[in-house]
Amino acid sequence: MDRVLVVGAAACGVSALLIVACTAVLVVRSALHEAESRDRARILGAVAEVVRALRGRR
Repeated sequence: MDRVLVVGAAACGVSALLIVACTAVLVVRSALHEAESRDRARILGAVAEVVRALRGRR
C-alpha cells in the first residue's frame, strides 16, 4: 500500500482513540463531581472494571 495511506489510517485510528479516551475522562469527572462522597468509591470501582475489561483481563 501507499505509505501516505498507511500513515493516514494510523493517524485516524490514534485520533479516534484519543477522542474516546477524552470523552471517557470527561464522563467520569462529571460523575465524580456530581456524586456524593459515599458513591465515589462505587463509581471508581465501576471505572476500574471497565478498564480491566478493555485491557482483556476479564
